[in-house]
Amino acid sequence: QVELVESGGGSVQAGGSLTLSCKVSGVTPPLYCMAWYRQVPGGEREAVASLISNSGTTYYADSVKGRFTISRVNTNKDFILQMANLKREDTANYYCVTARFCLGAGISVTGGTPTWGQGTQVTVTS
Repeated sequence: QVELVESGGGSVQAGGSLTLSCKVSGVTPPLYCMAWYRQVPGGEREAVASLISNSGTTYYADSVKGRFTISRVNTNKDFILQMANLKREDTANYYCVTARFCLGAGISVTGGTPTWGQGTQVTVTS
């Protein structure tokens, strides 16, 4: 069973940077999708970025393209989200997730139940 734990959230001024980490434990399939989502209170969970495990191919939401980078930590299963030039509208609770397949900047629900972390809050102040 896969378990995910996020860390690295916090408060940062607009224009600043922050890196979120997702520690992955358990057995993962040879090919799978790693992704980050975010959600504001009362809003829907929004796909931010995804990465295909074996190819390293990445996808980003238009709102974060050029500012956020998703990547693996060396050859580990862990992965990170580097966020630069943060804006107030990036304020949200951020979740990491793994699933069998990616779909755009997020995950596909086909291929099994995805595994979510508990979330970490990012607050961008002006």
